[in-house]
Amino acid sequence: MSATTLSRETGRSAGGGAKPKFAVIRFPGSNCDQDAYFMVRDVLECPVEYVWHQETSLQGFDVVILPGGFSYGDYLRTGAVARFAPIMEAVYAHAERGGYVVGICNGFQILCEAHLLPGALVRNEECRFICKHVNLRVENAETPFTRNYRQGQTLRIPIAHGEGRYVCDDATLQELEQNERVLFRYVNAEGEADATGNPNGSLANIAGIANAKFNVMGMMPHPERAAEKILGSADGRALFESLLLALK
Repeated sequence: MSATTLSRETGRSAGGGAKPKFAVIRFPGSNCDQDAYFMVRDVLECPVEYVWHQETSLQGFDVVILPGGFSYGDYLRTGAVARFAPIMEAVYAHAERGGYVVGICNGFQILCEAHLLPGALVRNEECRFICKHVNLRVENAETPFTRNYRQGQTLRIPIAHGEGRYVCDDATLQELEQNERVLFRYVNAEGEADATGNPNGSLANIAGIANAKFNVMGMMPHPERAAEKILGSADGRALFESLLLALK
């Protein structure tokens, strides 16, 4: 799908120097929404608005971010309640017409619960919360989310989760691998995808995936917390700059 078509379908013009508009969805319990908002407004210098979970429209937005946190207190299981929030119907519609959707940490969990992405996120292998920087390898640098990276590039991005272990059935894993829908994989310091570089026990060291149309992606690490060197890493910034290129 061309950028011109995408802009027309999302109700905005990406031409003529206009910058894409971002929506940051806020659920009760979201706690990374301000990080995402700051990154878009102050680092990317793009227009951005918070959208409350009870809203029902995303008209006029080009990119929708589902941020990290503990939506609805993570009752039942992560993302299970947020999946039924009124705003999710608009997220479905936005994705269906080709709009970009980014789910980070709890946002990734919500997208899986909502079946906008396959698989599920379950308790970390060691059953404890993990908060640290990890190494990721870029597995597909030809997507709207990764085109500003190099194929095989190693990134340093923070994680902060207790239920970040990605799982899926064999058929889903085969489909993800064959169609290059695994965007990021946990690796060790040498860039190898082995057990030493896997912080949570995720299947096949998977850290981030995309849907079949490559307009919806989810990842457990926090690129919005790695958008400036003062934060310890600026490796996450290129993900959002990739989206700007895709919408140019």
